[in-house]
Amino acid sequence: MSTVTPFLWFDDNAQEAMIFYCSIFKDSKVVSSNGMGVEFELNGQSFMGMNAGPQFKFNEAISMFISCKDQAEVDYYWEKLLEGGEESRCGWLKDKYGLSWQVIPKALGECLGNSDPVKAKRALEAMLKMSKIEVAKLEEAVQD
Repeated sequence: MSTVTPFLWFDDNAQEAMIFYCSIFKDSKVVSSNGMGVEFELNGQSFMGMNAGPQFKFNEAISMFISCKDQAEVDYYWEKLLEGGEESRCGWLKDKYGLSWQVIPKALGECLGNSDPVKAKRALEAMLKMSKIEVAKLEEAVQD
């Protein structure tokens, strides 16, 4: 059976990035590492990386999406991945390697998908004002 594995292009710090990511995700493991490339798993998802030089850089055209069960998970991943990186809007951040991440609570989908279009719109408007997603503010936006 074929598999699909994200392959990440690093300048010269693939091993450092792999160790960083594995330190954040509790269910992670290093599969292999040598001077040129790495293989690792985060929460059961396989990744490969390569030290290939500065020709290409990450951009927002691709991101890693973390579905969080609650605000505590959002806060954990946001804090850890943001270390040395930069925050963006609507739950997006770039880590110190330039890789984009979306740190999104399940409550966001629930609020944006509210059956009342007025409440859903208020949730969207609240989200558009956020960097890190705040569940309490989303839930407040959909209250009567």
